[in-house]
Parts: sequence; structure tokens; C-alpha cells
Amino acid sequence: MVARSAARRRAVASLGAAAVILALAACSGSAGAAPDQAANVAAAGSTAAPAAALGSNSDNTAGGATTGPTDPIALSAPDTFIVRTGSISIEVPKIEPALLQVRTAIAGLGGYVSDSNQSNQGDQQMASVTYRIPVPRWQDALDAIQAIATKVDAAKSNAVEVTGQVLDLGARIDNLQTTEAALQAIMARATKITDVLQVESQLSDVQGQIEELSTQQAHLKDQASLATLTVEFALPPTPETIQTSRGWDPGAQLDQASSALLGIGQALASAGIWLVVVGLPIGFVLLILLGLVIFIGRRMRRSGPPAQVMLPPAGG
Repeated sequence: MVARSAARRRAVASLGAAAVILALAACSGSAGAAPDQAANVAAAGSTAAPAAALGSNSDNTAGGATTGPTDPIALSAPDTFIVRTGSISIEVPKIEPALLQVRTAIAGLGGYVSDSNQSNQGDQQMASVTYRIPVPRWQDALDAIQAIATKVDAAKSNAVEVTGQVLDLGARIDNLQTTEAALQAIMARATKITDVLQVESQLSDVQGQIEELSTQQAHLKDQASLATLTVEFALPPTPETIQTSRGWDPGAQLDQASSALLGIGQALASAGIWLVVVGLPIGFVLLILLGLVIFIGRRMRRSGPPAQVMLPPAGG
């Protein structure tokens, strides 16, 4: 019995010593690693794995025992971010009432007008309006617009998933924020002015990257939360006037004949005017020239040599 009790006491003492040694080793390892982590945090921030930002907070188990509480939100799949855009061209009886009806319908769905443009080209009135609509109410908005339109000329929609971009930006922001906190701690312990200036420069650069990436992430989330729909409003085309023959009409024929006769009379009157104004002076000049030619010809014949008379010989 005494031997067994001594053996048990030795075993307990050995286990206690081992536990103390392990505790001291853990404390020394943590104390030695802390300065190295603070010194190398700027380089490690750019290469850290983004697993923590992807929302996968899995439970760590050792020997089947759960070491952390189970979070249903963390275990669920990450949100899906989809940027949805589209356009639709419709015909409406009147532009202004249609704009009011569509704006009221979109506002009822939680959307708003982000851009609008109206133009008048002759008798044709057109309008182009861009709406921001909550993504879950996309189809409701299309149904409301089609109900107001008399005809849908064209429709187009597009969806682009940006979940990966949003999560990647989130991971990079988390890493940069970790780097920012470490640089702030280092700057608090720095004593040299050169060290303070160097750390402050790195800290300013990191903060600038955080702001830039945060802006990009917020823009993607906004685009994914509110869809963009452009609606083209137009009036129906003016129907063409089609002329059809209505048979023989005596009155119309009389009008046509009178018009033809009047045209002939106008042509003859125009010819007479031209003859009097242009023809008579020209004819008069031609007559004068002709008279001169005849007169000169006669004078030339009178002034020619006298004719010789042949007398018969005498005594014959």
C-alpha cells in the first residue's frame, strides 16, 4: 500500500511539472513572437489569406469538442450580389400622363428617378427616364410599365454577378485595417523622429487604400441593391393618309377642263406678248435691211455700161 501511494504521488508530481513547463514555454513563445509580428505587420498585411473575410467562421474542434459558439449567420452561404440593368422602349398615348404614372408606380415599389430627358422633334415627343429600383421588385416594375404602355417596341435586360469582387474587396479592407492598427501601435512606441515619419507615411498610404477600396465596395453594393432601368417613351406613329379613287365626278372633270383651257389661253397670251415685244422690233429691223439690199441692187444695175448696138453695113 505504501509503495502504491508513493508511486501515485510521484506520477502526480511529474504531471504537475510537465504542465508548468508547457505553460512557461507557451508564455515565452508568445512574448518572443509579439515583437516580430509588430515589426513585420506591414509586409504581412498584403499577403494575408482572405479566408476570414469570406465569412467562413467554421468551428474549431479538437477531439470532437467544440471550442467556439455556433453562429447560424456565419454558417450560412454568403450573400449574392448581382448588378441588374435593363432598358425598355414603349409607346404611350400621351407623354406627360405616362411619365407621371410610371413615376408613381416606381415610387410605390421603393425606387426613384435618377435621370430624365425630354425632347420635341416636330410633332414627335419623346422622353428617356432612368429609374433605380430595388432588385426584388424588378419584375413588378416591368409589369407596371407594360401595363401603362400601349405597345412595347423593345426590351433588354442584363445581370452581372459581383459577389466575388465584393468579398475580395472586403478581405483586402480587413487586411489593411489590421495593418493600420499595427502601424498605429508601432507609431505610439516610436521614439525617433525618423521612425515616426516613416511609420506615419506608411499609415497614410494604408488609410488611403482603405478609403479607395471601401468606396469601390460601397458602389458595387449600391449597384447590386438597386437595379437600373432606362425607359424610352414615345408617341404612336402618325397614320399615313391614303387616298382612294371615288369614281367619275363631272364637277371635277369640268374643273380639270377649265384649268386646261385656262392654261392654253395663258400660253397663247404669253406668245402674243412675246411676239409684240420681241418679234415686231426684230421684224422691223429685218425689213429695213431687206429694203437696203434691194435699193443697192437696183442702183448697181442702173450704173452699169451702156449696151452696144450693132448697125448693118452700108450699101448692102
